[in-house]
Amino acid sequence: MNLVWLTLALIGLTGIALLGRCGLRLRQRRRLAAARSGLGGGCCLALAGLAMAVGANLYTYQRLSHERPVARLHFTQLETQRFRVRIEPASGPSRRFELAGDQWQLDARVLKWRPLANLLGFDALYRLERLSGRYARAAAEAEAPRTVHALADRGPGLDVAALARRLPRWAGLADAAYGSATYLPMADGATYAVTLTQSGLVARPVNPAAKRATRHW
Repeated sequence: MNLVWLTLALIGLTGIALLGRCGLRLRQRRRLAAARSGLGGGCCLALAGLAMAVGANLYTYQRLSHERPVARLHFTQLETQRFRVRIEPASGPSRRFELAGDQWQLDARVLKWRPLANLLGFDALYRLERLSGRYARAAAEAEAPRTVHALADRGPGLDVAALARRLPRWAGLADAAYGSATYLPMADGATYAVTLTQSGLVARPVNPAAKRATRHW
């Protein structure tokens, strides 16, 4: 990408140089040569401008649709509605838990930036809060055993809520701090990938067992 922008800059500089030559030729009363230089310079600047506009549009789309890996979850069924899960965060050691239910849910606290901040290179920030099991039937949530495991590191580290409160005082680039959650069905041998977009968590099945589980859930 840097080579592309460098090429466009060179084309733009060539256009400026040709326009400068056009002015020189006009002062020398060489109108035909001035016209050729002016036409060439104008074409170079138009081409560079068009290419930069297209590139900026693509960059805008990429930034606003950017996703970052958050975690991978691997499931092993122990018995009916009982699973062992290994969660592998994008940063930090993997951990193992047992979950009861039909589905898993991952919760995080997210700091979302305004679109302008995204274009300047700021990505959404997050802190994983908890991993829990949930049931397909709402009635079971009130009657069946519940399993919830804390994931947040309570030691030193980024506090996205405190950061969101401080940033507007000097930047005004923070949009909101809020909770985001994603959930999908648990299945024996299933693996899921969780990513963070500019607006929250997204989970996707990444192996056949997970894809079969999500096909008709």
